[in-house]
Amino acid sequence: MTLRVTNTLTGETEPFEPRDPDSVLLYYCGLTTSDPPHLGHARGWVHVDVIARWLEWLGYDVRHVENFTDVNEKIVARVGEDGESEADVARHYVQQVLTDMRSLNLDRAEVYPRVSEHVPEIISLVERLVESGHAYEVEGSVYFDVTSFEAYGKLSGQSVEDLQSQGETTGEKRNPADFALWKAGGVDPEDIEDHQHPEAAPADEACETAQTWDSPWGEGRPGWHIECSAMSMAHLDETIDIHVGGQDLVFPHHENEVAQSEAATGQRFADYWLHVRLLETKGEKMSSSLGNFFTVSAAVEEFGPDVLRTFLLSTAYTSRATYSEETIGEAQERWDRLQRGYERAVEACDDVDAYATVTHDGLRAAVEDARETFEAAMNDDFNTREAMTALLDLTGEVNAYVDDRDEYDYVALRRVVETFEEFGGGVLGLAFGESGDGGDVSLAGDLVELVLQAREDERAAGNYERADELRDELEALGVEVQDTDDGPTYRLGDGG
Repeated sequence: MTLRVTNTLTGETEPFEPRDPDSVLLYYCGLTTSDPPHLGHARGWVHVDVIARWLEWLGYDVRHVENFTDVNEKIVARVGEDGESEADVARHYVQQVLTDMRSLNLDRAEVYPRVSEHVPEIISLVERLVESGHAYEVEGSVYFDVTSFEAYGKLSGQSVEDLQSQGETTGEKRNPADFALWKAGGVDPEDIEDHQHPEAAPADEACETAQTWDSPWGEGRPGWHIECSAMSMAHLDETIDIHVGGQDLVFPHHENEVAQSEAATGQRFADYWLHVRLLETKGEKMSSSLGNFFTVSAAVEEFGPDVLRTFLLSTAYTSRATYSEETIGEAQERWDRLQRGYERAVEACDDVDAYATVTHDGLRAAVEDARETFEAAMNDDFNTREAMTALLDLTGEVNAYVDDRDEYDYVALRRVVETFEEFGGGVLGLAFGESGDGGDVSLAGDLVELVLQAREDERAAGNYERADELRDELEALGVEVQDTDDGPTYRLGDGG
């Protein structure tokens, strides 16, 4: 079955055909690093993670890039609260995002570019737009002229005429809908006052820490929309296959990305635009600005990564999703069922009463039906809800089979175990088998590093017998230690 995706650009669900039949270029609009990541952000992360995993399962080489916006007025508003400068605050929250991503068992993107390290590429792209007549400079700021791009509005359905009628041309801009590519100077205290918390530094002091860069138009800062275009082109290509983001970014952010990118290159920017619907709670979107959010770190601590992934994947990315005690409780029940079904299949498969000559056509058919249903669901616009339902149905079949038998069909049970690990673990990212053990392996590595450092300290102190004991203890746990000229190295064995 051919993969089909819902493309915001066309408004249709259509066959997915990447430009290179062997690879996929995937860009995801990441966070502005000014607040703790919450479950609304995690909804996007987890669905994009599964999108990338499924594309890889289909055989594509996926180049997945996700950015960090670490230059923004909202970040400056946190100065004095989460850092002593804009750069400090951004680093604080970038680290929080990375930690939270690992806690949710997300596969790593190919790269996580930051705005602050791509200012040269941003300036170069703005220069191309000025030189081609699509942008203009006014007193050190540069604006994109939306009237110069005939296709403006093709993603969101907005029209230049409607946007012009909604406001008056004021200040430096020629048209109300024109948007900033480069902003002269630093950050005005008035721009951050509404975003500040009581613990923050005074607005004028915070703004003194805002980052600025030299440009052909003078000292300034990049506009928001130009950043993603520049980073996508720098790490992928001028045309990519899939651009993903939250539903709230369709306009103006993604619309402006399309306009500035295609005006600069003369090529389509992205062939498929996928938008994740926002997570709601108590009838409104979960948002840092509304203060109605549940942070990822707190949610992982309370529920664990598997329950959260089950919750977030229990609705397709295009469907309305709601966080509540009821929905998280349902996710807990689903995960418990899946986990127990997997464990029962493993126990029966490894039981002395699992035989090579015993066959059960019903279980064999059930597992193949589950696989076909899972594949069909994922190829139907990454429908994780139906894919998970296929595994839940298989759980019911396993429970009924194990309860009703004294002798087991080893081949069928082995296929069941493989299906849970391959689809539940490898695709949905749940902790089935080795495919779901990424977090545990990471933790094991950290612990091994600590023991090795303790061993080095003992050796430095001349306590060679104790150092040898630590090495022996590690090797007994399946950790192979090798001393080199550059220090000790290790490898986790099959049991580690």
